[in-house]
Amino acid sequence: MRTGQKKLKGVVLAGGLGRRLGPLTEITNKHLLPVWDRPMIFYPLRSLIEAGIDDVLIVTGGQNPGEFMRLLGDGRAFGFRRLTYTYQQGQGGIAAALACAADSAEGGPLCVILGDNILQKSVRSQVERFQRQEGGARILLKKVPHPERFGVARFDGRRLTHIVEKPAKPPSSYAVTGIYFYDATVFDIISTLRPSRRGELEITDVTNTYLRRGRLTHGILSGWWSDAGTVESLHHAARLSARTWFLPGAREPFWRPFDLWVKSRVDRTA
Repeated sequence: MRTGQKKLKGVVLAGGLGRRLGPLTEITNKHLLPVWDRPMIFYPLRSLIEAGIDDVLIVTGGQNPGEFMRLLGDGRAFGFRRLTYTYQQGQGGIAAALACAADSAEGGPLCVILGDNILQKSVRSQVERFQRQEGGARILLKKVPHPERFGVARFDGRRLTHIVEKPAKPPSSYAVTGIYFYDATVFDIISTLRPSRRGELEITDVTNTYLRRGRLTHGILSGWWSDAGTVESLHHAARLSARTWFLPGAREPFWRPFDLWVKSRVDRTA
């Protein structure tokens, strides 16, 4: 394990106002909305613990931060060794949300996942590849039909040369998924950023800084992937999740402690 000789800490970014999911988000944080039969936040948490990351910080915000603690507690019921929380004042972009994790990171490497990302397959192999790096960063790409909704990879042959944020004319079909690996220098990079035209600190600028320094690697995400940040993608993610884990005939397990938690709530009201 080369990346700082430390185990990765997980960071779930679950703040923001979720305006694209209005009016549902008028009454709750979008990451607490249901994706099939369980809250959205369960999905990124599942991805982290299944990959062997059991020390996780949730960055939340808005008017409902206490609901995460009421739902998840200290995380032990779901298999986490430690689950902690921090609050982001206002908004300011993904990079600004990640900056809230600086104290909790304790100088170690991070696996950062957006709270509305739903991943089918394990990323354990990607975690292991990042741990074998000499620091730097790693991003995961996925070929998608509408890459203009995301950060998009530009290539020169097979060499990744740039990440373009939400381009009108995407330079490739490979979108940057919402899972990132960073060493501790990420916070120094964030401190140098200036707001974009959207008034936000862009995570794409962080990634491109690592790329310019020759400190970025990338991989291709296995299985299907969906965000759940719009009404359409929320329902799409639910359909994919149902076929993969929950409907009769589904062969892939979710994560047993989460399944037991859901079952206990169903049995209690039967």
